[in-house]
Amino acid sequence: MSEKLSRNRAATLVRKLDYASKVLPSYIWQRLTRRNQSGRMHLIIALANHFEPRIMPGKNAGYAPRDVQEKRLDTWCSEYPANLGQLRDSEGRCLTHSYFYPAEQYDAALVSQLAEFCHEGWGEIEIHLHHGVDTKATAESTHQQLVSFRDTLARDHGCLSYQEGDSIPKYAFVHGNFALANSANGYACGVDNEMQILADTGCYVDMTYPAAAFHPAQVEKINSLYECALPLEQRAPHRSGRQLRTGHAIAKLPFIVQGPWMLDFDRSSRNGYGRIENSSITNATPPSLRRLAIWKQAEIAVKGRPDWLFIKLHTHGMDPTQMDAVLRAPMKKFLEELIAGAPERKEILHFVSAREMANILLATCDGREGDPGEFRDYRYRRTPQAHGIGTASSSLIAQSGQPSVARV
Repeated sequence: MSEKLSRNRAATLVRKLDYASKVLPSYIWQRLTRRNQSGRMHLIIALANHFEPRIMPGKNAGYAPRDVQEKRLDTWCSEYPANLGQLRDSEGRCLTHSYFYPAEQYDAALVSQLAEFCHEGWGEIEIHLHHGVDTKATAESTHQQLVSFRDTLARDHGCLSYQEGDSIPKYAFVHGNFALANSANGYACGVDNEMQILADTGCYVDMTYPAAAFHPAQVEKINSLYECALPLEQRAPHRSGRQLRTGHAIAKLPFIVQGPWMLDFDRSSRNGYGRIENSSITNATPPSLRRLAIWKQAEIAVKGRPDWLFIKLHTHGMDPTQMDAVLRAPMKKFLEELIAGAPERKEILHFVSAREMANILLATCDGREGDPGEFRDYRYRRTPQAHGIGTASSSLIAQSGQPSVARV
């Protein structure tokens, strides 16, 4: 037993050292070269919700029964508007989630309920995928699974988006277990050319990163907005990339949007020294103004537009160990403080979906000037159903695509 424990400890140490060797050089360089901007700042905030009704906490914990899944979704759809619907950004828009729903967990009734919730203005559904864990994934099976789920979401549920003149649905993506394009060396993927498959099936942006702390799928690039520099058919082409710049149109899709990765030297943390800040919202790490300050320090921006900060957060909203943090008092308190203190902090808040964040980035790289909110629908636009046209909820959504709730 002691020999096995020693081996496990050695393997854990090797894994942590490998992780540190990837992220620390980039982190140190960024801390030396990035300077926090003074003056008025636009904060463009998106919440990527890895939305898995079947999720059970813990490793190899199995899946939740169907009735539990229904109850979770009912709770979410009833409580979210009641708890958070009146808290609005500088444009009068509520914090809407991007619901990255797992293709392999598709349930027509559950997705229909979530889609209707989104059509009422409470978010947008995008594509999530876990594969290569229990059974081997191939390029062919991955392509088929993505196309099938993409078309089902668009045809049967009125979700996803379109580019003018193109009838193929387009989507944002988050990879399950963070193993994008086989970046975890075979674990939870196994498909080296996955990024090319994403490009071929209509994916325009990936929002997988940062990975969980010490996860083997973490790549060297952190706190960045970029195009893959390596060929998309290679394994993990997002290991290297070209930073997005104003006046330089994005040429290679999908491009990469990362959330903040920082070191938080919080003495109140469990180890007494600090923790890795990886922009995850959980019950153990709820949102706060203290964390907001750290997210801002990451300075994730398009080069040439430092006053527009892009803050992509992530959560697992159906996980009972995370639901309270994003649905109830912790998120409500954070949003109230965020909104009330924005003028003093010289912040202009923009709550956006994954699609809207990608559109704003595309406009920025095309050299467009103005307010970020003007470019929410710059290239990729939702289907008519997603604007509530022809539904009973259309009067609530109006032109903004948002529920008509009074601001506070």
